[in-house]
Amino acid sequence: TVMTLKQSPMTVNQNSTGDDTFSADKTTSVRVDKWLWSTRVYKTRGDAAEACRGSAVRLNGVIVKPSSKVRIGDTIVVRTKALTRTLYVVGLTDKRVGAALLPDYFEDRTPEQAFEIAREKRENARNFSYREAGRPSKKDRRDIEKLSNLEADF
Repeated sequence: TVMTLKQSPMTVNQNSTGDDTFSADKTTSVRVDKWLWSTRVYKTRGDAAEACRGSAVRLNGVIVKPSSKVRIGDTIVVRTKALTRTLYVVGLTDKRVGAALLPDYFEDRTPEQAFEIAREKRENARNFSYREAGRPSKKDRRDIEKLSNLEADF
């Protein structure tokens, strides 16, 4: 595979269109926070860096800093809100890629049971959310006034 990077310690090759490209082989690497953001594991690069600083990311079993390097063949264990994912790196990028291209960059080895547990946690959170906190909405206020007027008629 061929990967385009702006700054990298790799050697520069000229392709047929004249663009500078870098060949992605075993010696190439990308920052872990950039890779997690570009492969859509986290929504922002800042979130990815914060997860690394908060010990939510492990690279080959070791807690990493945001500046740690990811290489092809590494295994990354990432903890998000309700899910701990295991990703096997098969490609490198520092540019955000579309969801359809994600299989080119990692193989998701997360057990199916982890997805089911996360799904249950989300459903339970919806069922037990407390909505009655704070000031009533306009609709709530109208409903209260209707009930008050009905009680006054009796």
